[in-house]
Amino acid sequence: MPMYPDLMVLPMREELTRLGIEELRTPGEVDEVLKPKHGTIMVVVNSVCGCAAGRMRPAVAIALEHTTLPDKMVSVFAGQDRDATEQARRYFADYPPSSPAIALLREGQLVYMMQRSDIEGREADDIAADLAAAFDRFCAKVPR
Repeated sequence: MPMYPDLMVLPMREELTRLGIEELRTPGEVDEVLKPKHGTIMVVVNSVCGCAAGRMRPAVAIALEHTTLPDKMVSVFAGQDRDATEQARRYFADYPPSSPAIALLREGQLVYMMQRSDIEGREADDIAADLAAAFDRFCAKVPR
């Protein structure tokens, strides 16, 4: 059972989907996207909390203006799509559950994790700058 009515969280979901971030709502959808071991994937763990609304989602929007971006961007919604969120967290199990959170996987391996403690109390621009730096470090295409 979701924590909040779907209608209430719809704007919070759409804030990310409007940016081109695919929402994953089931464990099967999570595995379908995260199991392949090629490219870079950003996983946003969305939340209804104030730091997601005032810091994380705005920071993601700012960071997506950067020139270097992940190959794929997805989200799960903590407290709403619990099974999907739990499945996604298995891909970054070395970290305790955190929402909001942002993970980067490259070639199937977790290479970057931003947890709630890295988000709350900071400004969206500062969080976005950290994300952009992570994109440069982990998502840049290497010439073959």
